[in-house]
Amino acid sequence: MIDVGGDARVRALIGGSVAGVIGLISIVSALTGQVEGGAGTAVVAGILGLIFLGIGLLPVIAWRRIGRPRRLVLDAVGVRWDDPQGKPWAELSGVGISRTQQRRVELADSIMRKTMVRLDLFPADPGFRSRHQEMEHLWEFHTVKNGYRLPLGSNPKYIPVIEDGMRRFRPAAYLWIKDEGFMVGLV
Repeated sequence: MIDVGGDARVRALIGGSVAGVIGLISIVSALTGQVEGGAGTAVVAGILGLIFLGIGLLPVIAWRRIGRPRRLVLDAVGVRWDDPQGKPWAELSGVGISRTQQRRVELADSIMRKTMVRLDLFPADPGFRSRHQEMEHLWEFHTVKNGYRLPLGSNPKYIPVIEDGMRRFRPAAYLWIKDEGFMVGLV
């Protein structure tokens, strides 16, 4: 079992905290006259501070959605998405892992690699799509043909867990790992 929701909660809390702190610093700076450039600049700093503070409060406001358990379950039945707000599914003929290595080139010429992990799911029958409308947004997503692509984030530790579960419980349906190359971006 892989708890995908745990990583989302951590990212939301970190991002919200950083945005909230930036917002508070901007608001305090604007109110205490620590912003150079006159009253107009202070007003802009205050407005930007309110925007960042609002972004910082989003995880608190949306905590029920962010904090709900979301798990990928690999067992003798097959592969299931266990989400209290969605339907569990298991009718898959093929499951593969796709990963993309992202190279981030920093100004100091050092290279960081980040692995983006996705699960490619191929239905066993044509009726799967009509039974699982909650997955429609994943249909033929990002180069997958006649299947679904479920993004799992940038945590490469999911790969061996999925591999082990598929080899143990559904080896005939396991399509192995597909390396999709590199994406390059500047930090």
